[in-house]
Amino acid sequence: MSLFAELQRRNVIRVGAAYAVVSWVLAQVAEFAFENFGAPDWVLKSVVVVLLLGLPIVLIFAWAFELTPEGIKREKEVDRSASITPQTGRKLDRTIIVVLLIAVTWFAWDKFTGANDPRPVTAAVMDTVTVESEPAPAPFEVDKSVAVLPFVAMSSGPDDEYFADGLTEEILNSLAQLPELLVTARTSAFSFKGQDISIQEIATTLGVQHIVEGSVRRSGDRLRVTAQLIRADDGFHLWSDNYDSTSADMISVQENIAEKIAVALDIVLDERKREVMRQAGLRNVEAFTLYQKGLDLFERAHGEMDQLEGLRQANDYFEQVMDLVPKYWEVYANHSDLYIHMLNNSVSGDPDSDVTSETLADAYQSALADYQAATSYAPTARQRYLAELDLAFLSGNWRGLSGRMEKALAEPGCQDGNWTPTIANVLGYSAEYHEFSEAVLACDPLRTLSWFNASRAKLWAGDPVEALRLTREGSETAPGLWLTMTHLQALIANDLHDEAAQTIESEIQDAGLAHVFHMMVAAHRGDQDRLAPLVDAYDEQAPVGFFDILINAWIGRRDAANQAAAEIDEHYFGPMVLWQEAHWCQCGAPWDLEATPNFAAKIEEANLTWPPKTPLSFPLKDW
Repeated sequence: MSLFAELQRRNVIRVGAAYAVVSWVLAQVAEFAFENFGAPDWVLKSVVVVLLLGLPIVLIFAWAFELTPEGIKREKEVDRSASITPQTGRKLDRTIIVVLLIAVTWFAWDKFTGANDPRPVTAAVMDTVTVESEPAPAPFEVDKSVAVLPFVAMSSGPDDEYFADGLTEEILNSLAQLPELLVTARTSAFSFKGQDISIQEIATTLGVQHIVEGSVRRSGDRLRVTAQLIRADDGFHLWSDNYDSTSADMISVQENIAEKIAVALDIVLDERKREVMRQAGLRNVEAFTLYQKGLDLFERAHGEMDQLEGLRQANDYFEQVMDLVPKYWEVYANHSDLYIHMLNNSVSGDPDSDVTSETLADAYQSALADYQAATSYAPTARQRYLAELDLAFLSGNWRGLSGRMEKALAEPGCQDGNWTPTIANVLGYSAEYHEFSEAVLACDPLRTLSWFNASRAKLWAGDPVEALRLTREGSETAPGLWLTMTHLQALIANDLHDEAAQTIESEIQDAGLAHVFHMMVAAHRGDQDRLAPLVDAYDEQAPVGFFDILINAWIGRRDAANQAAAEIDEHYFGPMVLWQEAHWCQCGAPWDLEATPNFAAKIEEANLTWPPKTPLSFPLKDW
């Protein structure tokens, strides 16, 4: 009898097939379970290795032993005339068929339910390359750092400036894929737009050794692009070139510029790195122009114009970008911001006048769909882990949150998640997050949120002196309201109450917000005489809103804090708002956990520590 025939007779092939199919199903189940529990990657890899190692063992066992009515016996001890291997083979066939059906059902559910793609995919889908981020040198080499300044629009068409900004960001995104190169982020690089400042001063401010600048001139469909790479310390042009092209060729032009800059900086480009650079960004001229229009409105909505209306207008552009390039992950996080603001405002007692319960429910589903898309399309491990962390938090799936946090913080890079600092500080990862935030700050030193997050992490980590140093430096470098609020908290934590009061008067323009911080200063002092008239004035306004829980906790009104928290807890988005309340209070538990059963259930289910740390102590708060 041939070897193959003997393998068939002993059911070795069937056993191998059954083992392979069952192992695949087990690996899929393990991946799903470990992902939801936030287990590190090595756990799943270990399971896969064990399953692979088990295959030869199972095959040897199937060859050497046989299943009989009396149990398992060595094959040579079984009379072949009494062998039941045909019956065993038929049982194995049925097992393989059943498990295959389970596998096909699992695959169909995973691929076709739409869970991984909340928006329709059009013919313009961008082919993206998903790569695990390579280990980045730490710290960054100072002679391989660059800032790409916004290219100057030399023509005056209605979209020419947006086009030039989009071209700049595409080049920046391509260069940012190189782990050995520190590339200044968009916010900081674009802060010099339209300013007459020397290259040396810009480079010093951004902490880089090289600057890229250029210009774009459009005339109909024709365009001329100039670009140059300048060594900042002596102004020497390491590389420069002119490109005469059309809009249709713009993608190849931006790719060529990015690659020439990388080569001029002595970065060795293999084909893999070139491909990753090519796949970065939008790779669509119409889309990157629309995206710049959306970003302009998005930034104005967080400053000079009505927030929700500005975000709605921004989303009109973001949705056009999604239709053109459905797999551009970054646009989804920005698109979600409108819905999160709607939810936060409504749940905390300050709803927009035209927001109904139906639109609010739609907003929540839209926000989750946006984060699911960001998770699916994130091109690097860091971006994917950050998006997964945000999605788990916002969806209320807090089980495994600590594991997700550890995975996200372990990845090198410059990106931060929208909710990473909020989750990290309450979860007890302030020190680890601060290390993470230092890389973000190095890449984006003129973004006020970079300083805000880094200094707040130090405050939560129990280092108010360093937190104050960061807020002072950040206020000089990248001033902004949120950083001013953290600066006030750092002053209070260092018992610099008089300076805090002076800062409130000089820096906080909103009278209501100024009143809140004056109450915070008086409450931290435990000064009943100063606090009493402030509380009376606050109570006369019959306040509702985000600060209600915080103020009642600071001044020791336990029942009022519990009542306000209980009302928020009743909403399906309530636990996420309560987490933010605890983060902003910085006072341990702002309310009794028993007052918020939905929030308490999530804390218990996820086995999270409660209460969080107490960066600021308030004498009147006795719980």
